[in-house]
Amino acid sequence: MSRSNADGASVEGAVADVTDVTEAERALEGLFRLSMSRRVHDRQTAAVGVSVTRAGYAVLRCLDGAGESTMGDLARSCVMDPAAAARLVKTLESDGLVERASAGDDARFVRVRLTADGRDIYRHVVDVRVDYLRKVLADWSPQDRAELVRLVDRLVGDLATVPFHPAGPISAKDDR
Repeated sequence: MSRSNADGASVEGAVADVTDVTEAERALEGLFRLSMSRRVHDRQTAAVGVSVTRAGYAVLRCLDGAGESTMGDLARSCVMDPAAAARLVKTLESDGLVERASAGDDARFVRVRLTADGRDIYRHVVDVRVDYLRKVLADWSPQDRAELVRLVDRLVGDLATVPFHPAGPISAKDDR
């Protein structure tokens, strides 16, 4: 027998939904922790042969796709604070991976693009990462891999667009 709350919704369904979402949050937390792991980054750096930070990789990826970009557009496409993007570009420029140039007559606008070395390094990182994922997903069926791509793309889109809402006040005993 199914119980209902005041709105007529199934209580068991609500509990199952919370449990499913809680399990999804735990699984994603594991993925996020793994992706931010210094050990994983160090293993990738060793395999690639050059150290590129995660944020640096994002800039290289965005520039590889765009060809060149203004600093403002680059910050937006990499989902970065403009000041942080500018500092990162300065570091990548000193490493010889990107170059900056004035965008025409207006010196306030700077265009950024990959150098030949930057493009080569970015593509080498991609090759190493794709080879690694090919091994990780070797036992997955083509349908499972396609479903993974579909669901991750959907999740990324939803994470980018659904706002956070406060859950309510924290009680004194929960205050840490």
